[in-house]
Amino acid sequence: MFGLIGGRVARKFNLPNVTGYLIGGLFLGPSFLNVIGAQDVPIINFINEISLSAIAFNIGGEFLLSTIKRIGKDIFIITVFEVLGVVALVFGVMYFIAGQSFVFSIIIASMSAATAPAGTLMVIRQYRAKGVMTDAILPIAALDDALGIMVFGLAMAAAQFSIGNVEGGTLALIAAPFIEIILSIGIGALIGLAITRITNRIKSEEELTVFVFLSILIAPAIGQVLPVSSLLVAMAMGATYVNLGRQPARTFNNLNSLVPPINVLFFAFAGASLDLSILANIGLLGALYVLSRTFGKVWGTTLGAKVTKSDPKMVKYLGWALLPQGGISIGLSMIVRNQLPDHAGGVVTLILFAVLFFEIAGPILAKVAISKAGELGTD
Repeated sequence: MFGLIGGRVARKFNLPNVTGYLIGGLFLGPSFLNVIGAQDVPIINFINEISLSAIAFNIGGEFLLSTIKRIGKDIFIITVFEVLGVVALVFGVMYFIAGQSFVFSIIIASMSAATAPAGTLMVIRQYRAKGVMTDAILPIAALDDALGIMVFGLAMAAAQFSIGNVEGGTLALIAAPFIEIILSIGIGALIGLAITRITNRIKSEEELTVFVFLSILIAPAIGQVLPVSSLLVAMAMGATYVNLGRQPARTFNNLNSLVPPINVLFFAFAGASLDLSILANIGLLGALYVLSRTFGKVWGTTLGAKVTKSDPKMVKYLGWALLPQGGISIGLSMIVRNQLPDHAGGVVTLILFAVLFFEIAGPILAKVAISKAGELGTD
């Protein structure tokens, strides 16, 4: 209810609904009413797993082969420039300007690459955005998550090596992220193929919706028992299904009509999980991170769009639609807490601050960017 009220207020100020959901949820957390706390983590995690899997499945649905053949090379090049741009700039600012340690700087820089596509996806849906830049946003967000996981794995290997902690060998540390990505995509493709075979025989709209929705829950379940990314598994499932399914548009339309209440819960819980008290402790370091990540993503994306000779509006505005940061970064920070406990405190604090900032500001900037590109439809 707080999320819905926040969404209604946000619309009054011409802001995206998702921003209102987050701010509405913020009032339920430790910063204000403290209604939702640590005791509610299990149900929050459950809702998050469902919502993120549905979002990832939908993003996978953007990887239609006909579209990939048309813009795939350009998308890949732009994403590589975006990831390299933000990682290089954030590392340089953290290490040379902020005076942080190599381990802290390389880990934080690697975590800055991933985009949280949920907020931007909600903006695209709310305003029925359509156009060449909008078509590129979600594939790039999905691809930079995959590249971000690889970069993080390499950064962890470099950090472990720099402090002499190389149990299992340096080669194993470097290979781990690549193995995770290949395994995730392979498993997701196999499940997507199975879903395709079954759904091609289903004629009832009700059965189709229920079956696909329950199938999406396979991704987080596999993530609990195998060393794979549940998001990449769900993306691969969606990509396989959209290319091999008999009527994939029907499935995605049915799914989209089912997930809005889950999305409200997801973003309201995300807001309730944020604690404004970290603002008092982050200071200049947080400001430097926000600025370097923002301009690193924008600069890298702009350079990539220029290299590929993309549409001028992609050169100008695409990077501003790729700023939200959320679940993946928090998940990676938990890995840092487990593997590098001596360095985790500062990393987790900075990432939580970044999520607080970018999850609220990111969708607003995405809406502005899409509007400037002239691709905003109607609310």
